[in-house]
Amino acid sequence: MPTDRLRSIVPMFGGGTRYVETLDAILEFVDAHHPTTDELIGWHRGAFANVSSRDSIMRRVSYLQQVGFLHQVNHHWELDDAGREYTRQDDTATLLRIMCDRNVGLRSLLYALSAGPMTLAEISKQQLQTHPELGWSPGQTDMARQRVNWLQSMGLIEKRDGAYALTDEGRAFVEDAVEDWADSDWTPQIDDDEMTAATYQTTTCARVVDPEFRATVLSQYDRRCPISGVDHPGLIDVAHVLPWSDYPKHRADLENVLPLSKTHHAAFDRGLFTIDQDYRLLVNPEFETESAHLQRTILDRAGERVPRVDGSVDPDYITQHNAALEWV
Repeated sequence: MPTDRLRSIVPMFGGGTRYVETLDAILEFVDAHHPTTDELIGWHRGAFANVSSRDSIMRRVSYLQQVGFLHQVNHHWELDDAGREYTRQDDTATLLRIMCDRNVGLRSLLYALSAGPMTLAEISKQQLQTHPELGWSPGQTDMARQRVNWLQSMGLIEKRDGAYALTDEGRAFVEDAVEDWADSDWTPQIDDDEMTAATYQTTTCARVVDPEFRATVLSQYDRRCPISGVDHPGLIDVAHVLPWSDYPKHRADLENVLPLSKTHHAAFDRGLFTIDQDYRLLVNPEFETESAHLQRTILDRAGERVPRVDGSVDPDYITQHNAALEWV
């Protein structure tokens, strides 16, 4: 998979909910006729009302070339690898994988929407926080809109009362993606150069997750462990409130995860501390340590409220987690 993912996602003609329909028509025409550039431009002008600008048409053709749908051979356009694969499979899952492979931010947006509907302004902010390499001006929504339109045209999100939410198909993708995309070789810019692998060590096993899910979690907490204050991405894990092995449907649930330093993740998994429904820090009465860091960040904070977690973690998940701890 190419690692130089595209920061700009280009719209298709035909309207914001018809991008896939337009893509399908272009690929069908190219596959059938192997047109020259002039013939491809002419087809666009005949297929879409009020479309005449050569530059505007070629900007879209160039984007499809960059994604891998089209390429030019001896002055004629043909399907490239991604175009052939998509037309052969003819399903949303294949198209989504191709688009996520080649475009920054689509997958993290789906993860973010799993926590609840978002307005276009909130989506733009989420994309910038998770992917600072996008380089948009704060408050700009045009590029966020194109991401929304592509996902909406795939049937993965829908607009409800001025905000965008996952459809059932979108939610099903999110539930599987956290594992299915664990072999992605995309490197989040927020990580350090030496610790970017999708695998991280827990107290019991090496767990592999989608690096874009991890980046989404870290960005929601300003890339900082809310318990310890550790702010080095390479030293932070994604910890699950409801255990990964016991609750597979909640593995990609943003309301079921916390970014914890590796030490605090291990302490949390071992039941040395937890939080309650009021987001106060509870400490196992048998927990003793000579570590000044653990004393300061856990023992001395017993009973303190952890404001950054408030509203981010589902209190019902906390209740279920704490029910398994004998000392709570």
